[in-house]
Amino acid sequence: MKIINFNESNSVLNQYVAEIRNVEVQNDRLRFRRNIQRIGEIMAYEISKTFSYSVKDIKTPLGIAPVSTPDNQLVISTILRAGLPFHQGFLSYFDDAENAFVSAYRKYKDTLKFDIHIEYIASPRIDGKTLIITDPMLATGGSMELSYQAMLTKGHPAEIHVVSVIASQKAVEYIASVFPEDKTTIWCAAIDPELNDHSYIVPGLGDAGDLAYGEKE
Repeated sequence: MKIINFNESNSVLNQYVAEIRNVEVQNDRLRFRRNIQRIGEIMAYEISKTFSYSVKDIKTPLGIAPVSTPDNQLVISTILRAGLPFHQGFLSYFDDAENAFVSAYRKYKDTLKFDIHIEYIASPRIDGKTLIITDPMLATGGSMELSYQAMLTKGHPAEIHVVSVIASQKAVEYIASVFPEDKTTIWCAAIDPELNDHSYIVPGLGDAGDLAYGEKE
């Protein structure tokens, strides 16, 4: 299984990660959402390099131009609600992709203990397709695993890309242990070293959903 950490290389993507982390910048919700979207766009471009391509003859006003374009059938799956601007970044590049949405949430037993519940899924068939599962914050990996299991009720993909803006090292290791090793790639803009007692990523950035859309009760 390949694990790509963009933070290990120099890229303009790091500027957008810096801004969504920065407490003096991140409370501008419009800018926060746009930066998450930009990160999605850059990651979509990088993932596109792994696709299968073939040459098509394109008719222009003056002749025929051979162009190598992707052949993959894509399904972009997003975990609501924090994943929406991240999803839009991918959709900006993958115009014709099919889309899936999964609602996963933490149900707290007390202030430190919680279970993860899947409440809703809307998805096309995914048999033989390229499945891209996006979630901006990959803390424990539990929501990602349950979302993937929910997606399997719609078929079995040919390949899987698990994509996150900020992940914990623990979550990356967990995803690597439960997803199919032979057809999964994990892509992260940054991988942080630890979780706190509330299972929030440290240093992380806080609650991505609240920063994007406002606090919830």
